[in-house]
Amino acid sequence: MRTLYHIWLSPTCRVVRVVLAEKNLDFELVLEKVWERREGFLLLNPSGEVPVLEEPDGAIVSEYMPICEYLEEVYKSQTLYGTEPLLRAEVRRLICWFGVKFNSEVTRHIHGEKFVKRFLQRGEPNSSAMRAGLANIRTHLDYISYLVDRRRWLAGDQFSMADIVAAAQISVIDYLGDVPWNNSNGAKDWYARVKSRPSFRSILGDYIAGFPPPKYYADLDF
Repeated sequence: MRTLYHIWLSPTCRVVRVVLAEKNLDFELVLEKVWERREGFLLLNPSGEVPVLEEPDGAIVSEYMPICEYLEEVYKSQTLYGTEPLLRAEVRRLICWFGVKFNSEVTRHIHGEKFVKRFLQRGEPNSSAMRAGLANIRTHLDYISYLVDRRRWLAGDQFSMADIVAAAQISVIDYLGDVPWNNSNGAKDWYARVKSRPSFRSILGDYIAGFPPPKYYADLDF
């Protein structure tokens, strides 16, 4: 059985989960508490980070983008990058936008302060950082609305890795109840379409004891 080592509310782990589901690949999820520095896991990935994918033949692929590119190259039944060079470039540009820019401007401030600090008992959340994240997310939602006003999906007419990476980041903030959906109808409509995809169902089914999501989290119609 294919195995994905992951951790709760990790955007990068969620990306790989959705990609595996989009490509109709069966896999088992294994929760890896990376802070425990488990020796067996460090043998799989010396960096001690998730996600890590173990193929049925024992092959190991680490880090979310190498995993996704590996899956795209090996399992070609459905492309998540597109076939035209300019489209593929646009997909990769948006992967950088949401995987790097959104993560540093929003996820790190909200998820890092509100969830990680509390869970690992690293002190009180930094309210200034959280306010910055809550302000920054509005700009990103506006950008999503701008894109989908001109395209069906973020990068073009087809659902792609750009949508997966963006939705994975947003889903983490949505789990914490901090996405201001009422102020961005375009982004809300796009995310509702992402939530409706079968590949996203396991993400919506996540539940962390002591950290319940808002009631609308798994509601396809909000």
